[in-house]
Amino acid sequence: MQFGDLLATVRDLPVFRSSFLLAGNRDPADVRRQLARWTRAGRVVQLRRNVYLLGQPWRRIEPHPFVVANALQRPSYVSLQSALAYHGMIPEAAPVTTSVTTGRPLTCSTALGAFTFRRLGHRAFFGYREVAVLHDQAALIATPAKALLDLVYLTPGGEAPEYLESLRLDALDAVPARDLLACARCWDKPKIRRAVAQLLRMKRGAGARAAR
Repeated sequence: MQFGDLLATVRDLPVFRSSFLLAGNRDPADVRRQLARWTRAGRVVQLRRNVYLLGQPWRRIEPHPFVVANALQRPSYVSLQSALAYHGMIPEAAPVTTSVTTGRPLTCSTALGAFTFRRLGHRAFFGYREVAVLHDQAALIATPAKALLDLVYLTPGGEAPEYLESLRLDALDAVPARDLLACARCWDKPKIRRAVAQLLRMKRGAGARAAR
């Protein structure tokens, strides 16, 4: 495999996996050797085992961090503080891109930033959708309700009123009660039911204050 072949195959992709290069009759061992050589030469940047992007100046597309996160760990979707910040739910930007996965927990630092993956069971792996995040790039991101409840579930004492108030949730009134209740039904965990009940009280309180 020549570098020109690689460019023709992946130049319009934000990131790529080595398995993507094995179509046809390409020799897997040869592909691995070439990727290692191109990585040493700076033509290719390795983000994690089997996950790469083109180096500069060959890279046409700067990958969005959420797209990178989806590629680093499969299956996964962006959630927790990153999704809440994306949806305008919390005031602070998230310096680390946070996701959930059904695989092993993972924290990794790459040339494109830091990424953390928290583990959820298969039953809780729902409540996300594909969202266009930049130009032609799309990523799997939790809905506002699911991102919030993922954070609650993975935080000790996350359902406590004091913790929920400390999040300083902006636009909580924009999260439909039906979405919170649907998550509670699907998840069917006492901690989530308690959190949803408290969040609904907070929504009612915010609505009452706004009506004054």
